[in-house]
Amino acid sequence: MPVYAYKGVDTGGKTLRGHLDAENPRTARSRLKRDGIFVTDFQETRTEAAQRSGSSFRSNIKISLPNLQRVSAMDQALMTRQLATLIGAGIPLVDSLRALTDQTENQRLKSELAKVRDRVNEGGTLADALAASGIFSDLFIGMVRAGEASGALQVVLDRLADYLEAQVRLRNRVSSIMIYPLFMMAFAMLVVGVLVTVVLPQITELLVDLDQPLPFFTRWIIGASNFVREWWWAIGVAALAAGAGLRAAITTHRGRRLWDRIKLRLPVMGRAVRLIAVARFTRTLATLLAGGLPIVRALATSKDVANNSVLGDAIDQAAESITEGASLARPLRDSGEFPAMVTHMIEVGERSGELEAMLGKVADTYDEQVETLVSRLTALLEPLLILVMVGIVVVIILATLVPLLNVTTSLG
Repeated sequence: MPVYAYKGVDTGGKTLRGHLDAENPRTARSRLKRDGIFVTDFQETRTEAAQRSGSSFRSNIKISLPNLQRVSAMDQALMTRQLATLIGAGIPLVDSLRALTDQTENQRLKSELAKVRDRVNEGGTLADALAASGIFSDLFIGMVRAGEASGALQVVLDRLADYLEAQVRLRNRVSSIMIYPLFMMAFAMLVVGVLVTVVLPQITELLVDLDQPLPFFTRWIIGASNFVREWWWAIGVAALAAGAGLRAAITTHRGRRLWDRIKLRLPVMGRAVRLIAVARFTRTLATLLAGGLPIVRALATSKDVANNSVLGDAIDQAAESITEGASLARPLRDSGEFPAMVTHMIEVGERSGELEAMLGKVADTYDEQVETLVSRLTALLEPLLILVMVGIVVVIILATLVPLLNVTTSLG
């Protein structure tokens, strides 16, 4: 960020000089004016100017690389927790944002927080400043806006940090569980690829030179090997085209709805997909309601976080029902897409006036169920992958070993 040296006079006639960091000269002069300093000399420091004008190619790299850096959910959670702590300690918002900018390690987040600080310093709200950055979700911005409106920004930020940390923990659990099966699958594909494209062709040449009749499964494997070796580029193009077509179809409303319904109806994975969507929905709704957002708006944001159009249609019906004065639990139950325990807990929460607490308990329960289910699926998937890999290798070995044994027997 540019650093500017200034000289000026305050309201008492005292001469002042110092340095100031800001996004541009206009922002720096505005800050000095608000501090009651009449500027008599103002310029960018030579060191900063030299660093920025030393080489245009290097300067372009320095400016573009931070914008390409990803701001993860963990970065946002850590930033939110630190901001809540600073505000809770009684530090003004602008000073809290300045301290947060200095200690943030992610370069893109550091740059965006500096812009947020300048917008807030110019009189904007924190929610509007965060929305202009483009890296924070609607849920994040809506929670901050509700916290500012209610005067409980520190409490809302703490709840938002809890939510982000819970989402990160759930994602890390699922990812860590799936690492080993994915590694086994990649290794199996590599072994089969080497056997089919390198080892099998060499044995095939030997079998053909012996001029012996080959079993049908040997001929089939040899033909498949030759096809893969000769048309690998066509297979790759077809796979890419199929992936692009599927992605294009999913972007349409009808295609997305069909895809989401298929995922929910899968024999084993469908339950995991439903549990994850329900856990996200209940956790997000509980966080938004606790933050003071109206329930209709909270439902709209929670629907997007659930990321399933089939469940989203049921949530839209629930929002319409609420606007007409009905309850939340009944339309969710009538849709048939939400488990009975979820609708029952929501109904109890509505009657007792503790809907946020009930939604939080549902989210905790389903987070545990997701972890348990994924662990079981992984335990079943690991031996299944091993058996598939061993079966493919055995078939290839038999396809080559049987003809060789026949040749050996005939020679004997």
